Amino acid sequence: MSFPILDHAIRLKRLAPPRNKIRIVIDTDTFNEIDDQFAIAYALKSQNKFDVEAIYAAPFFNHLSTGPADGMEKSYEEIHKILALMKQSPNHFVYRGSTGYLPDLASPYRSPAALDLVQRAMNSPEDDPLYVVAIGAITNVASAILIEPRIVEKIVVVWLGGHALHWPHTKEFNLEQDILASRVLLDCGVPLVLIPCMGVTSHLSTTLSEIKDYVKGNGTLGDYLFSTYKNCHNDHFAYSRIIWDISTIAYLVNPDWVTTDIIHSPILTDQITWSVDTSRHFIRYASSVNRDGIFRDLFTKLTQ
Repeated sequence: MSFPILDHAIRLKRLAPPRNKIRIVIDTDTFNEIDDQFAIAYALKSQNKFDVEAIYAAPFFNHLSTGPADGMEKSYEEIHKILALMKQSPNHFVYRGSTGYLPDLASPYRSPAALDLVQRAMNSPEDDPLYVVAIGAITNVASAILIEPRIVEKIVVVWLGGHALHWPHTKEFNLEQDILASRVLLDCGVPLVLIPCMGVTSHLSTTLSEIKDYVKGNGTLGDYLFSTYKNCHNDHFAYSRIIWDISTIAYLVNPDWVTTDIIHSPILTDQITWSVDTSRHFIRYASSVNRDGIFRDLFTKLTQ
């Protein structure tokens, strides 16, 4: 499989932190955790920074689903629930994604989500790339790239995936669910902002007390987010939880809250570790987050 090779100057322009209003789509395994719900709400409450054009349901498989297809369907339903709480129509806005993980490079999933992404990306003007915010397994996005490789020239992917480069391994849920799709994303040359989990986003922790003080009571949406947090654990004494996915939205809202650098795209090894090859294309890599700034902005917007 061959992919378009971006001009170096164009790549660096695509990888520059956005300062103007942008168009985004969100690819999310919403039912898998409690953080996707916060991220969707955060994005839809940040209309001064971007237009959310579509939301895609991503597959996942753990104790909350019977398989990736069931995980995707439950996520699809959870997206509808969040939109209902925000009084926003899901029509021509929410799309089902892959029912499994990539079996090989010749068999991308032609799901409604992947096909919508292809069409939306190809319709994007040259000077207005579509930002793809991915907060789950990257199957839908990788499938879209395999279906139409030219979208590499039309999109910027912001993905919460893997662990920090200094971590002893990168066996992280989003990345490890679909290793082949993860390699497609890292190898194809698409402009990529990689936001790792452990060692970076893991600093975005909060507590039930904080959620009770600043989220509960902000309408039915705030009460729902509070209840999902409260029900995620049996004992909240000296307990905190990481709201991983808001990191991707925060980077687009204010890039100063997420410290990033230009690096060579890492190689994902068979041992699920990172390897370095300085001949590879550049990506943007996050190394730290401003926890307080991000939560202050999120909590403030949930009151609006």
